[in-house]
Amino acid sequence: MTDGKTHDTAEGTRPVFAAERRQRILDLVRANGAVSLRDLARAVGSSEVTVRRDVRILEGEGLLDRHHGGATLPGELSREPTYSQKTQLSGTEKTAIADLAASLVEDGDAIAIGAGTTTQAFARRLTRHSELAVVTNSLLVAQALADCPRIEVVMTGGTLRGSIHALVGSPAEHALAGLRVRRAFISGNGLTAERGLSTPNLQVASVDRAIARAAEDVVVLADHTKIGIDTMVQTVPTEEITHLVTDDGASREVLDDLASRGVRLHVARG
Repeated sequence: MTDGKTHDTAEGTRPVFAAERRQRILDLVRANGAVSLRDLARAVGSSEVTVRRDVRILEGEGLLDRHHGGATLPGELSREPTYSQKTQLSGTEKTAIADLAASLVEDGDAIAIGAGTTTQAFARRLTRHSELAVVTNSLLVAQALADCPRIEVVMTGGTLRGSIHALVGSPAEHALAGLRVRRAFISGNGLTAERGLSTPNLQVASVDRAIARAAEDVVVLADHTKIGIDTMVQTVPTEEITHLVTDDGASREVLDDLASRGVRLHVARG
């Protein structure tokens, strides 16, 4: 519109000027680090087409970086969101991913689970299984399984990284070095077809790599806000990822590219 405003607001009661909408988009990305176009559109009550145009303008002003299906702050490659920030994002999608990922676990399995809010949700779904052996560096995963007598939980040692409630460092890596499990379930902060899984922190990446090396199959749990996003430290290259469990908000272009590189896709319907 020539007056720079739109009527497709969440409230549906007044027009929202483009400048106000873009400021709200910028505030959301600043608060969360990385946000998908779908989530931005839902939050500001506009179409994805409108939000995509806004993000392009904000990128031109140097305020955002645009990615497949989402946006991040400039310099986001090295920013690590806290646990509390992560819990506010994509809760419904993470639940659906956790439910679907649990179908990849069988009674009697030995598995490893990395740190993250999605892996925490996944661990909660495992209490229905029996005779499982679970190796983890995540306090949250261990807590989710603590009251289940049919599941043996083995924790790595290491230094507590409070922002993600997980153990990192050489003791954690050494504890994993001599183990072999059927599948590793790990998350991260970004996943691209070109580079694979990544995270902003070197210590976290080192432990996640050790978890992946201990497994016959690597299963990545990543909601749509992480698909197409790249962060500083590579965790697992694409060719070493066996399965991806994500939700139907993920970029189809990126998913097709991952599938063409041999990753088996499991898409949870939100």
